[in-house]
Amino acid sequence: MIILVMLNLYASDLGNADPLEVIDSTPGKLAELARKLGKDKIDRSPAPGKWSPREVFCHLADFETVCAFRLRQTLAEPHYVIQTYDHDAWAKIYSAYDAELALAMFSALRRWNVALFHSVSEADRAKPVTHPERGTMTLSTIFETMAGHDIHHLQQLEKIAAA
Repeated sequence: MIILVMLNLYASDLGNADPLEVIDSTPGKLAELARKLGKDKIDRSPAPGKWSPREVFCHLADFETVCAFRLRQTLAEPHYVIQTYDHDAWAKIYSAYDAELALAMFSALRRWNVALFHSVSEADRAKPVTHPERGTMTLSTIFETMAGHDIHHLQQLEKIAAA
């Protein structure tokens, strides 16, 4: 029996899109979606047990924080082993944050991470890192995962905004 491990959980969301173009454009797209959602939809969950747009923005800020650490640890340590986290457990405190703060945090960290990507060499981009659930990947795979994750949540927010 062959077991396939998907290194990038969001590869199907990314498709053939350029990861750097996606991650570079996401903050602006999120800001536009926040304007479209407005005060009346920002806290409205699309279904029972689903995150509201504000909670999605908080999740994106958290995920960007996690990725910032992972990227830098990958560069700093030989064959870094990623520490996983439970995003649902982190979400339990999202009521403490508003969407504007979450978007500001996400956008600042995203600019920092994009600058990092532009500063690293091709050898750095190929540096191996291990994810306990997905196996060995590279620094570039982390960026590709970030881009696919962006697309996944952008589509989710666009659907809510259109409803």
